[in-house]
Amino acid sequence: MSSPAELISPRSPRVAAARRLARRNFRTKERRFIAEGPQAVREAVDHRGPEGHPTLLELFVTVEAAERYAEIVQAARTTGARVHLASDEVLAEVSQTVTPQGLVGVCAFLDSPFDQILAGRPRLVAVLAHVRDPGNAGTVLRCADAAGADAVVLTDASVDLYNPKSVRASVGSLFHLPVAVGVPVAQAVAGLRGAGVRILAADGAGTEDLDAELDAGSMKVPSAWIFGNEAWGLPEETRALADAVVRVPIHGKAESLNLATAAAVCLYASARAQRAVGGCRSVTPS
Repeated sequence: MSSPAELISPRSPRVAAARRLARRNFRTKERRFIAEGPQAVREAVDHRGPEGHPTLLELFVTVEAAERYAEIVQAARTTGARVHLASDEVLAEVSQTVTPQGLVGVCAFLDSPFDQILAGRPRLVAVLAHVRDPGNAGTVLRCADAAGADAVVLTDASVDLYNPKSVRASVGSLFHLPVAVGVPVAQAVAGLRGAGVRILAADGAGTEDLDAELDAGSMKVPSAWIFGNEAWGLPEETRALADAVVRVPIHGKAESLNLATAAAVCLYASARAQRAVGGCRSVTPS
């Protein structure tokens, strides 16, 4: 950028490349994805990938946003990201939202190898099996982060982690904890069990009750929760892999809980039980 007033051309190859990241095949080929808004871009600036490489590679920012979020823009420059001043029209082209917030980052893929997650001896893991809605995937990831989980695993039958809706729904949590992608559910279960983790399948028709599990003290051990499809839950073959199939009790008249709500209840139940015996990590200052 030769001067503060120079705007990137809408015909720039950089704009075209960022626009193509709306499609999964281009994201996979380039191993890049879009993060939008000040919260996500701030988290991307602070994140480091393998060998300490910066995750944020490029930043498209309007003149107004560059002034409003000057500290983010300066931090992006400091990490070596290419910063492009852009018109509202260009932001609309590279953004995946109806009302862009003036900051769009191009980031490197950041998923972790599953073996690396296992090597960390996780105590609390969320496994998304057959989750197809990107907003739900991002929201469960956010819940896992908030509950202090050590990792999230998306099986090969689940939605793309880098779908723009998933990234937005995670509200920055994508940059906070290790996430493995494309792991067959049987492999995920076998690996976690081999690492000493108890496998719990969350299902509304489960034979075990969450409250009873808590009362029995059986949730103090390292645990992985498997969450299934939004509409039809977990298939029988996946439930059969679990050590226990657990339902969240419905004490009122609600017919059921949606996926993200059930995931939050289950993950926080495990986190609370584990914390009582010096369990999972906490990001809350003491």
